[in-house]
Amino acid sequence: MKRETLEKYQVFIYLTGILLGLLVGMKFPAQSQILEWALWPLLGMLLYTTFTQVPLAHLQEAFSDSRFMLAAVIGNFVVLPLIVWGLMSTGPNLPAVKLGILLVLLVPCTDWFITFTHLGGGDTKRAIAFSPVSLLLQLILLPVYIWHFLGSEITTSVMQRELILAFFGLIVLPLVAAFATEKWAEKREGREAILNAFGWFPVPLLALVVFSIAAAQINVVIDSLGILPSLFAVFSAFLLIAGFLSLVLSKIFSLPTDQGRVLAFSLGSRNSFVVLPLALSLPSSFELTVVVIVFQSLVELFGMAAYIWWVPKKLYPSAT
Repeated sequence: MKRETLEKYQVFIYLTGILLGLLVGMKFPAQSQILEWALWPLLGMLLYTTFTQVPLAHLQEAFSDSRFMLAAVIGNFVVLPLIVWGLMSTGPNLPAVKLGILLVLLVPCTDWFITFTHLGGGDTKRAIAFSPVSLLLQLILLPVYIWHFLGSEITTSVMQRELILAFFGLIVLPLVAAFATEKWAEKREGREAILNAFGWFPVPLLALVVFSIAAAQINVVIDSLGILPSLFAVFSAFLLIAGFLSLVLSKIFSLPTDQGRVLAFSLGSRNSFVVLPLALSLPSSFELTVVVIVFQSLVELFGMAAYIWWVPKKLYPSAT
């Protein structure tokens, strides 16, 4: 089986993982709590293998095309946060849900959006170049966004020791390890083969993560079924707005068709599993935040399947 085939059908793999996790959680509720302990090493490995696919060692190359880079940065980190703030106000009026919406919609995807860009006929090189810039900016700006949109009271209540440990242990540490791995691979023959080997792991690891979450959080998932329709509306609206926003920015910055497609996939896809460790380390009163993030990733995966048709056929059709 090719890696592209695995990534193409990843949405069904994750759905299977979630359904199996829910079944295990219902049948073996006591034993499924053990999976909470397995989550942390799984998340660490997931983020490490994912970060190895982001060309961190070639950050300077990202600025070779300043026009596209400026459009992507403005769209993802200036315009979209304002749109997310508006969408958050239309969702369920629960602090845990609002925080979940902000966490998952404010951070652009840095890995599978490259795959979807390729499948949608976009400029894959531009997507790869933007990934490290996007990752570093979102890590710096996310706390600022949360503080500004939710206020100091809620932000302070969730900024506990566990959250800080999760950030450094499950995001910063894997990021540094991935950077070291990339530098090490550069000195070896078959660098691409080494890094591509790591690319096989994110999909099965994320499937194990959502399986463990579904099994361990079965009661929270069942209790939150009532808010899923409104969340579906929020996340679907985000996907539509992101697509049309890319079209506006592409015209303003006079981007060619293939770069416009990259912009659409960048604005539409979010970094759900990067913020997942942060959600899992929140106080118990914020358990719903995890459900929001996992649900958004499922909506997005189906949305990206639609984007593969919509972006090249309708938003950015080829001149020929």
